Amino acid sequence: MSEQSIHQEDRQTKLLVSSSPHILSNDSTRKIMWTVIIALVPAIVFAIYYFGLPAFQTLAIGGISAVVFEVIVQKIRRKPITVSDGSALLCGLLLAMCLPPQVPVYLPIVGSFLAIVVAKHAMGGLGQNIFNPAHIGRAALMVSWPVAMTSWTKMQSVVDTVTTATPLNILKMQGYEALIDTFGSQTEMYKALFFGLRNGSIGETSAFLLLIGGVFLIYKRYIDWVAPVCMIATVGILTWLFGGSNGIGSGDPLFHMMAGGLIIGAFFMITDYVTTPITRKGKIIFAVGAGTITVIIRLIGGYPEGVCYSILLMNCVTPLIDRFIQPGQYGRK
Repeated sequence: MSEQSIHQEDRQTKLLVSSSPHILSNDSTRKIMWTVIIALVPAIVFAIYYFGLPAFQTLAIGGISAVVFEVIVQKIRRKPITVSDGSALLCGLLLAMCLPPQVPVYLPIVGSFLAIVVAKHAMGGLGQNIFNPAHIGRAALMVSWPVAMTSWTKMQSVVDTVTTATPLNILKMQGYEALIDTFGSQTEMYKALFFGLRNGSIGETSAFLLLIGGVFLIYKRYIDWVAPVCMIATVGILTWLFGGSNGIGSGDPLFHMMAGGLIIGAFFMITDYVTTPITRKGKIIFAVGAGTITVIIRLIGGYPEGVCYSILLMNCVTPLIDRFIQPGQYGRK
């Protein structure tokens, strides 16, 4: 064997070592973010149709202001401008969908500033934030402008009265019977909750369209079905056990599973890659914890809804969950 052929053989058998990740994929941050935005489109279109121009205005201002703040802060930090990846727009849209349709113009702007500048870039930028930025923005607006954040559109009830309360507000303040009277019957109430013919934030009306978007993301394998199912199931089970006035097991789980921001929170918030646990077991713990806190706030706390605060509280313990729930080593049981 010649010296040249030996050198050729050495080159062919050389082992190349590189840093992780070693799995190639066609997915990217840009593709995932824009796919999530597409999944929200049915619910967004319905909200604009149902609530009218105020909803469109709030959504547009929330999305645009988030993009503008992203550009400004990246220029200040001398970072590459990455608004084309859709992450800032998605954050602004999710924030706007957590707001009442007729909020003052400055609220989505302030919320976007807090979400993008404070909750996201103050922590280091995309992928380094501890808390869900959209929910940080909403929580800050809620404590700063509680009246504006709880002023809802008018809804005609079946008893010829006009109500500006959400279903959860009616349940909290007036009780379950008054809730049924507002819609006429339990069946009509379920229809209104499922299809979106009720008061509420822009993104919490139509459970049906949000479910379509969530199932689409599961089909695309961008989110794991375990987290949303566990959170919704936890809320359903606990409200059935403890949510009624006639003892254990007299609650209405269907109402609580479709009311408020549970569906959008379960499919579009607790499935965030950055602020939730890495492992499937960790995701289950996170989802059950968020569902439990949601029920505690709804049934015992002063607010009628607790999805936002439950997710933020569980964001706090995500590093702890990841520390103790480690993925298994490759090749070992």
